[in-house]
Amino acid sequence: MNHQTLHAHLKNANPVIFQLLTEAPSPRVARSFILAYIEELSRILHHAGERRRGLEWSLQIESLYAFREIISMRSETLTRYSCLRQLWLLANKKYDQLAPDLNEAFIEDLRHILLGMIGRSGIYKDVTLPAYAHLKNRQAAQARSIHLEDMARKSLQKMKRIRHGLEPEIIARRKANRRRLLAAWNAEESDWQDYRWHLRHLIRDSETLARFIQLSASERHAIDQAKRHRLPFAITPYYASLMDRASHRRLDHAVRSQVIPPPHYVEEMSKRRSDENDRLDFMLERDTSPVDLITRRYPHIAIFKPYNTCSQICVYCQRNWEIKDALMPHALAGTDKIKEAIRWLKRNPGIVEVLITGGDPLVLPDRRFLDLLEQVAAIRHIERIRIGSRTPVALPQRITDELVKGIAAFYEPGRREIAVITHFEHSYEITPESQEAVQKFRRAGLSVYNQAVFTIENSRRFELAALRRLLRLIGVDSYYTFNTKGKQETRDYRVPMARLQQEVKEEARMLPGLVRTDEPVYNVPGLGKNYVRASQHHTLLTVLPNGSRVYEFHPWEKNLSLVQTYIDVDVPILNYLQELEKRGEKRADYQSIWYYY
Repeated sequence: MNHQTLHAHLKNANPVIFQLLTEAPSPRVARSFILAYIEELSRILHHAGERRRGLEWSLQIESLYAFREIISMRSETLTRYSCLRQLWLLANKKYDQLAPDLNEAFIEDLRHILLGMIGRSGIYKDVTLPAYAHLKNRQAAQARSIHLEDMARKSLQKMKRIRHGLEPEIIARRKANRRRLLAAWNAEESDWQDYRWHLRHLIRDSETLARFIQLSASERHAIDQAKRHRLPFAITPYYASLMDRASHRRLDHAVRSQVIPPPHYVEEMSKRRSDENDRLDFMLERDTSPVDLITRRYPHIAIFKPYNTCSQICVYCQRNWEIKDALMPHALAGTDKIKEAIRWLKRNPGIVEVLITGGDPLVLPDRRFLDLLEQVAAIRHIERIRIGSRTPVALPQRITDELVKGIAAFYEPGRREIAVITHFEHSYEITPESQEAVQKFRRAGLSVYNQAVFTIENSRRFELAALRRLLRLIGVDSYYTFNTKGKQETRDYRVPMARLQQEVKEEARMLPGLVRTDEPVYNVPGLGKNYVRASQHHTLLTVLPNGSRVYEFHPWEKNLSLVQTYIDVDVPILNYLQELEKRGEKRADYQSIWYYY
């Protein structure tokens, strides 16, 4: 889209703002003009005689406040960039002075904000309120029920299009995959039920994987390059059986994307790992580890990481800077380090909850893991132990009766809770085997919770809602949904934060309360989880020329102690919507995304 077209879009979105921009001799003067206009429009909207419908009124006020923040001097100081200047240059046709990367994504975001400011968002297309709004008593209730039934029917239809691994057709397909995998290794059904057999037969290269599924040229090249640059890559035979034979990714996109790295990831990781000054430690765990193996970001919680490897490698792992390979030798920390970490936990009675993670600690043999669990449980002030593991998803055969019995022995009602935190990303990962693994924990009295990362692979309309719904039915409570981190190497997975806010308020909100129990969060480096539900948790600062929004996050300590806020750059909303269109989605179905600030 050329500059003339962008100029026209800006003019048509909000003629008043456009006129103020063109009349101002400089961006500084334009700011004064626009702030006065915003103040006056806000005063009118708050006037008692204003009869605009409540929801459109609220959206208009939010758009005014968002734009006021975007053009503020504070935002310009924090970001070292002036969105207002770009708008002023564009309005005054000073195209040669515009940022070279200014594009359609920039003007689309600003255009929607400007439309929202004057009540032209187009979200509320209905010209009249529903019938029940004009009725009373039983008539109102019946009309309301009809309206709600229509909403329920539409949402269920959308969730049903999301395929899952408990469907008979999918189960049959995966049984065929299993037979093919077993035949390739001349193995028996009894081998498939033995998790140690899977660990001995990890798929570590494209040649082996291509024996079971079709790989696209891009997938094969990325795996080969990852191996050449010694980036970790491994898939359990069980998890490979969840992949469809064809390479089109229509159904198994989330499964493949979990373990097959995209080309950009390989390129970025190869480059950054060769740079000795590049820490790759996005969450600044080195800065929050008082001793080896321990991370502490909250008053009452500590992370204990005794085992630094997994049965397979997730591409967007938070600790990709630490984990060198699947089942790598010497991944279990030495006795001295473990003892020092336990001593540190004992010396800090403020810690009442410990998350044992890694890596994946449940990959350890029973005796070794239960010994670690026993050492933590022996600390008197520890009242809750969480076990972080993707094993129920990647290798459910590992969840044996003996292991579960050993873990459950440390559960003491009224004294100590033991909980399992796992990581289902998509309903296509849920299988009869993973369901049985979960139920073993539940039958033993242990709670199972899920943490999902909100990525391009599970962010379509009602995709995450379908996951929550099925998780609850197999015995898993949704716990956290993480906005994808701003790690450069995993940009292909990232979703705009506005989409997560939209998902929570438009899709999750339709689910029963026991199903929508997860909290959407953004992990602030060095500080921890930051809620994203409301404006008190973050501020939209600006929109960059490429359409990326810049946010200031307010850490959890807000109103408790003085800490730094954190500024991060999001991904352009337009780029995300265009990618969804490539995947068969309709952009119109996501229209309200622009109005989540």
